[in-house]
Amino acid sequence: MRDFFINSLEMLINILVVIMSIGVLIATVMAWSLPAYQGGGFMTGLFVLVGGAVYVVLMGGMLYLFLGIYQNTKRTAELLDAQRP
Repeated sequence: MRDFFINSLEMLINILVVIMSIGVLIATVMAWSLPAYQGGGFMTGLFVLVGGAVYVVLMGGMLYLFLGIYQNTKRTAELLDAQRP
């Protein structure tokens, strides 16, 4: 049952990263489409794109890192159990 929840969490993280990436692209297009006097323009869109991409990479990386720590801990415990006489 535990593996089901961990695998479900991994799928949710995948979906979350994709949704965040799509959100960054939509926000970038919206920022590019606004005129400069309303706070839009090319540079604003570029900043949204770069900042959003960095955010997605950092958040997705941390979530995958935490999941990887769990998987490595699980494998280490299984290995140590197999070595017992």
